Amino acid sequence: MTASAAYLELVADVLRPSGSVVVRRMFGGAGIYRNGLMFALVADDVLYLKFDTQTAEHFAGEGLEPFVYEKDGRQVAMSYRRAPERVFEDPDEALLWARRAFDAAIRSAAPKIRPRRQPGRRGLNAR
Repeated sequence: MTASAAYLELVADVLRPSGSVVVRRMFGGAGIYRNGLMFALVADDVLYLKFDTQTAEHFAGEGLEPFVYEKDGRQVAMSYRRAPERVFEDPDEALLWARRAFDAAIRSAAPKIRPRRQPGRRGLNAR
């Protein structure tokens, strides 16, 4: 997994209109962050954007494949999918897709709300 300096500069320029972005090299590739949240990654000079259940249909409808890496001899898919090539040609498309990815990163980072137990109740077997 690699990420050339020229490609990372291009990605930063394309995504910058969505907000201040920071590129951090990692494992030969790079993570793309905004406000401390990773919303994109670059591997082998390919841009992948964060997705979740709310945005998956946009990626699937475009036939955009997930980022996959090998671990212990098996393929592991992450919650990032390839960005459509038009994000590099159309600033409006870049902004739209970057917002989708950042919103997915926000939702992913949000604390999961668990139902609270009612005071004084200890469970089914309590006496």
